[in-house]
Amino acid sequence: MAGYGTDQGFTDWLAANGYTLAIDPNQLAVLRQKGSSYIDATYGARFVGHQAGGVAQERAWPRSCAHIRGIDITDDAIPFAVIEASYHAARYAFINPDGLVVTGTASGQVKRKKVDVIEIEYQTASSDKLAQSITPLITSVDGLLAPYLRGAYEDAAIAVV
Repeated sequence: MAGYGTDQGFTDWLAANGYTLAIDPNQLAVLRQKGSSYIDATYGARFVGHQAGGVAQERAWPRSCAHIRGIDITDDAIPFAVIEASYHAARYAFINPDGLVVTGTASGQVKRKKVDVIEIEYQTASSDKLAQSITPLITSVDGLLAPYLRGAYEDAAIAVV
C-alpha cells in the first residue's frame, strides 16, 4: 500500500512547517501509510464523489464525480489538502505511537461520577456511535478535509430520495 504523497514531499512539508522527526528515512513510507489509513478510515465514507477505481481501489482518493465550491476535481487528482492532512496524521502517529489506533468499549465509558456531594454527568455518545466517540480528532486534519466532505444537507437529501 502506498500512502498519500511521497517521502520527499513529507520531508519537505515537515521542514517547511518547522517540524523535525528523528526517524530513519526508510520509515517515512510507514508513517505516510499510517496517516493515510487514518484519513481513509475516518473520513473516507464522507468524501465527496466516489472512488474513481471502484471498490477495489486501494485508497479513498482519487475520486470520480467530486467537486467543491463549484469546481470539478478530475478523476485522477488527489487534492493537496488530502495529502497535507495525511502528513499531519503521519506526524501525529510518530509523536503518539499507536495514537491513531484507539480501542475501547461502551462499558468503559463513564456516564456519571460522584465525589462527596459533587456529581458530574458526562454527555456520552450512544453505544452504536462508540467509534466516533473514541476516534482521535486532529483539528488540523479536520479543517483541511472539511471542504471535501459531504455536508449534512446532502445526507438529508439522500435520505429523502
